[in-house]
Amino acid sequence: MAMAAIGLHQQLLCCPGSRALSSYRPCLRSQKSRLVLVASSSSPPSPSSETSAQTAESCVNLGLSLFSKGRVKDALMQFENALSLNPKPIEAQAALYNKACCHAYRGEGRKAAECLRTALRDYNLKFGTILNDPDLASFRALPEFKELQEEARLGGEDIGYGFRRDLKLISEVQAPFRGVRRFFYVALTAAAGISMFFTVPRLLRAIKGGDDAPDIWETAGNAAINIGGIIVLVALFIWDNRKEEEQIAQISRDETLSRLPVRLSTNRIVELVQLRDTARPVILAGNKETVSRAIEKAERFRTELLKRGVLLIPVIWGDYRRTSVEKKGFGLPSKAAASVPSIGFVCRPIFLIDRLSGTGICR
Repeated sequence: MAMAAIGLHQQLLCCPGSRALSSYRPCLRSQKSRLVLVASSSSPPSPSSETSAQTAESCVNLGLSLFSKGRVKDALMQFENALSLNPKPIEAQAALYNKACCHAYRGEGRKAAECLRTALRDYNLKFGTILNDPDLASFRALPEFKELQEEARLGGEDIGYGFRRDLKLISEVQAPFRGVRRFFYVALTAAAGISMFFTVPRLLRAIKGGDDAPDIWETAGNAAINIGGIIVLVALFIWDNRKEEEQIAQISRDETLSRLPVRLSTNRIVELVQLRDTARPVILAGNKETVSRAIEKAERFRTELLKRGVLLIPVIWGDYRRTSVEKKGFGLPSKAAASVPSIGFVCRPIFLIDRLSGTGICR
């Protein structure tokens, strides 16, 4: 759940592997103190006093503690209670995010998407957190995640502009002169428009004729140049915008694919993003015969592939069968997708088939 525990000196969302046990301790100590007070008091405390002692922070921490014990339904109730106790923005973000993780665990993709959409829009949740969290792996395989990602890529009032802003920054790094080109497109279009503003009256005077009328052919030529320049510059500006949108869509797909888990030939499970700067993943997609033949041909180059850090990922389209998993999310399934035998530095895909479709990686 990325364990978004709220501590006094703690980050909002911890790393996926950490459970932030220290954040539970204040809650446990407070429970012990209440037990002592009950033992020494002649009358038990009223339910209203216990309810009034609850805070959004304590509800979130208690929900995390309950979830770590497998009590997902009770944890979900605590996160909902936290949202009803006038939480601070950081507390509301944590409650919504962990509530979404609970819904993902229960297979409620639509409710999880709504919680994440609210956290993205109102509480500045980073979309990269959703991409990185292994506890949301099942949610990322649902159509609701694809819709959410598309909304975040386009940006808007319903979901915010945080993810799109991050994508645009990456796009600017890959195409550093796009902003300069746009500046010149706008500046030259404005100059042509101003020139056209003065050329139109001269053209009308040239058409009417007279002793002091300008030459009609020269004036018409200037007007044609201005109009042609405006058309060309506007077309270039629109073309550049379309290229940027295509690039942002490609970056979004790459960011999603980079979180795909794969199993190495050593049975170690890693995400593709962890292989950056250490290996060169190559996806071999096709039917079983085609992939097996490609692996056999690559066998003689195994030493060279190992030396260059090439990682072969076989993906068999034809023999893939969806395996039903009762519990969704929070870890990887026990059964991986079928794949051909590895020949050394080869990895096997997990959750790869569904999410490669429609990404354009094997066109």
